[in-house]
Amino acid sequence: MADEEDETGFDEELEDGSGGVDVGHGKRKRLFSKELRCMMYGFGDDQNPYTESVDILEDLVIEFITEMTHKAMSIGRQGRVQVEDIVFLIRKDPRKFARVKDLLTMNEELKRARKAFDEANYGS
Repeated sequence: MADEEDETGFDEELEDGSGGVDVGHGKRKRLFSKELRCMMYGFGDDQNPYTESVDILEDLVIEFITEMTHKAMSIGRQGRVQVEDIVFLIRKDPRKFARVKDLLTMNEELKRARKAFDEANYGS
């Protein structure tokens, strides 16, 4: 009987709707499920990984993004996240820093290519 009371209390916590990450875990909208499934498959997992595995990985990703965003908001301009703030936070992690540097460089190259393309088509 005591076990039954504990289980119903758990269900009530899930229906609480307090907006926390842990509360309503099963009913929260999954933002990155499709992408994470593809990434997991690309890194050697099954083509259809367990939903629980994807959910745990998504929780970790959301937690990481949330922490990095909070840290970025606390440095630099208060309450605002800028690219420089993210670069500053990851500067001591060589792998992340190199990846961000590559992505930022590629973004600049794409901007220049689009601008040159638009000028060639519409500038004449």
